[in-house]
Formats: sequence, structure tokens, C-alpha cells
Amino acid sequence: MWFFPQHDVTKKIVGDLRICVMPLIASYAVLLGPNLFDVIMALATQMPTPDIVLELFSTDEMIMLAWLHFLVMDTFAGRYIWMRMLAAERPIQISMPVLLFCMMAGPIGLLIGILATSDVKDDISVPSRALE
Repeated sequence: MWFFPQHDVTKKIVGDLRICVMPLIASYAVLLGPNLFDVIMALATQMPTPDIVLELFSTDEMIMLAWLHFLVMDTFAGRYIWMRMLAAERPIQISMPVLLFCMMAGPIGLLIGILATSDVKDDISVPSRALE
């Protein structure tokens, strides 16, 4: 996405959610399974505070779970911005730094990417068929 946004291999890997995001989601699910009860109890029984979150992420498994959470969301946001950059036909000098921001500072990169492609109609929010 960063260096060869128009390349066929990039489009094949990043363009297919099964290849791009599913391995991260599968890893997340495997780690979440044994910890699901702890996560639900920690977040559903009381208002999440920084202390509760720190206590929740005090084990290596939960830290890895949080890291996978970040990777999935940053990859998904990066893919979304990559698609918008292609639709806007932005040059690599613009798309590469924005995509790098998506991976390093997800929400800021997403915002910059949306602003850099503000002339692109967001086809994700437009239904492709009639709603029932």
C-alpha cells in the first residue's frame, strides 16, 4: 500500500479482506476466546476507567490481544484510505505518508486520509442495492 499502491500484487492482497484482515481477526479470536469472560466482566460490570483497563491488560495474553486489536483497526483504516487514494488518483507522494500515519497513529491517519480524499464519494456509505 505504501510503496506500490497501484501494483497488481498490492491490489490482490489489500483488495481482498480475506487476505488483508482475516488472519489478524482469526488471531484475535483465538486469544479472545479464553479471555472473553474476563473482558466482559471487566468492561460490563463497571465503568471502564484507566485503572480498570491497566488491570485488564496486566497479562501478556491481554497485551497481545490489545496489540492485535490495534493492528486490525489500523489495517482496516489503512485499507479504507488506500481505496480512497486510488479512487482519487492521488500520487504516491501523498498516499504513502498518509498510509504510514494510518498504521502509526490510526485515528489521525484516517482523518488526514479522509481530508486528502475529500473529493471522493464514499461508496461504502452508499448501498449497492435496495434496502429492504
